[in-house]
Amino acid sequence: MQVFVNGEAHTLASSMALATLLQQLGYCGETFAVAVNGRFVPRTEYAATAMHQDDRLDIVAPVVGG
Repeated sequence: MQVFVNGEAHTLASSMALATLLQQLGYCGETFAVAVNGRFVPRTEYAATAMHQDDRLDIVAPVVGG
């Protein structure tokens, strides 16, 4: 199964939850937000959000400074 993370293709061995994918990609803590197919996903729904073929994830982090 293939998904796109910030425009980059990633191949997954099987379907998995968003929370699991984020762990595998090294994302932890609360310093980022995630949108799946253009819709932001609340952190409380990461574990219940299943990844599907060709899903597009945007992972964004706030930038400090000016």
